[in-house]
Amino acid sequence: MSNAKQFASEIVRTLRDRGHRTYLCGGCVRDLLLGREPADYDVTTDATPEQVMRIFPETYAVGAQFGVVLVPIPPADTAAKEQDPAAQTPVETAAPVSTKAHVVEVATFRSDVGYSDGRHPNEVRYSKDPREDVARRDFTINGLLMDPISGKVLDFVGGRQDLEAHLIRTIGDPALRFGEDKLRMLRAVRFAARFAYRIDPPTFAAIRQASSRLHQVSQERVRDELTKMLTEGHARQAFLLLDEAGLLREVLPEISAMKGVEQPPQFHPEGDVFVHTLLLLEKLPHPCPPTLAWGALLHDVGKPPTFRVAPDRIRFDGHVEVGVRMAEEICRRLRFSNDESEQIVALVNQHMRFGQITLMKESTLKKFLRMPSFEEHLDLHRMDCQASHGDLSSYRFAKEQLAAIPPEKMRPAPLLTGDDLIAAGYTPGPLFKEILSAVEDGQLEGRLQSKDEAMQLVAREFPRE
Repeated sequence: MSNAKQFASEIVRTLRDRGHRTYLCGGCVRDLLLGREPADYDVTTDATPEQVMRIFPETYAVGAQFGVVLVPIPPADTAAKEQDPAAQTPVETAAPVSTKAHVVEVATFRSDVGYSDGRHPNEVRYSKDPREDVARRDFTINGLLMDPISGKVLDFVGGRQDLEAHLIRTIGDPALRFGEDKLRMLRAVRFAARFAYRIDPPTFAAIRQASSRLHQVSQERVRDELTKMLTEGHARQAFLLLDEAGLLREVLPEISAMKGVEQPPQFHPEGDVFVHTLLLLEKLPHPCPPTLAWGALLHDVGKPPTFRVAPDRIRFDGHVEVGVRMAEEICRRLRFSNDESEQIVALVNQHMRFGQITLMKESTLKKFLRMPSFEEHLDLHRMDCQASHGDLSSYRFAKEQLAAIPPEKMRPAPLLTGDDLIAAGYTPGPLFKEILSAVEDGQLEGRLQSKDEAMQLVAREFPRE
C-alpha cells in the first residue's frame, strides 16, 4: 500500500472513529478499480470543515468555503496512525506548499446551488447524505465511493457499469453539468482519450452544443487541461476528439486552421499539416515534458498563414518566423510562465535548423548543440522526421556529435572578458558582444588557444578608432 493510500485510509478510519460517515471518492476510486495507481487521494465525509480541522490540526483551509480542506501527507517514515489528531488547535496555512499529490483533499458532503461564474457554486449546502454529494459531481466514473478498509464500493450513479462499458457519461443532465463548469467539456475529452473510452452520445451532443461557451473558462484552467491531454500519453486521440466535439476551434483555432493545408508530398507523404501534427503527437514520450509537448503541437503553427503554391511545389516561406510570433501569442494567451514560453518558442524557432546541421561550421554546431534543454529539440526533430519522410540522418549526426565533443570543448572557459577589453583601451558598448562572440567562435573552432592569441585577433579585426 502506498504512503498516500495508507494515510488517506487512516483519515477515513479516524473520522469514522469520531462518528462520521467517510469514504474515498472520485478519481482515486476509479483508478483503484481499474488497477491503476492513483495520482492522489480524495476523501468525502459528513464532517464539516471545522470538524475536520479540529481532528487534523495541520490543514490547509484553502477551500473551506466550498467544504474542502487539505491534509498534508506526512513523510513515508512518519506513521499517520501515530498522530494524536484530537488534542491540538487547527493550524491554517495560506496555501499548500506542495502539489496535490502531497495532500489528501477532505470534502464535506454537499449540494451546490447555482454557478453564476461557470465554475464555483453560488451557495454550498452541507449534507449528511453521500448520494446528494455524488449527484453534484461530473462523470459517473468519478462518482464512486469506496470504503478503503473493507474495499466495499458505493455506486449511486452507475459508475461501475460505465467503467465496464468504457463510457464517459455525466451524472444527470449533461447540459446542466457543463453549465455548472464549462471545463468539464475538456475533462470529458481528456478522460475519453486517456482511457480509450467512448463519450456517451447525449453527453457528446451536449458538448457540441455548448462548445462555444468554453471561453467563459479561465485561460489558465484551459491550459492546464490541454497540457494534461498532451502529456498523458494519448495526445493524438485527445486532439481528434477536441476537433470532433467542436472544442478545438474554440481553444486553439490556430491548430484547427491546419486542417486541409496541403504539404509537398516529397517531404510530407503523410498528408496535410493537421495530419502531420497529430502523427507527431502520437510519438510524444510518456511521461513528456510539457514544453516539449507544446513545442510539438505548435512547431508548424506558422504554415497555414504562409501556404502558397509555387511553380515548383507547395511552399511555406517564412513559416518559422510567423510561427514564432504565433507561438508567443498563444503562450501569452494561455498564461504560460516566462521560462515555459521561452522554451516552447525556442522549439518552434529552431526546429528547421536540423536540416543544415551537417553544413554548420564548428562554432555554429557547438552553439546549436548546447542550447538549453537541447534534448527536447532533438526529440522534436526525431518525431518530426518520423511523422513525415522518416529520414533520421540529421538526428543521428547530432547524437554522434553530442557523444564525441567533450563538455570542455562545447563550453570552453572564456579567453577574454569585458574587463580585458576595457584594459586594452576599448570603450564599453554594443561592440563588446560582437568582439567576445568572435573570440568564442575562434575558441570553438580551435583557432584560438590563449588569451594572447585572442587579443591579437581583436586588435586585427576590431582595431581601436
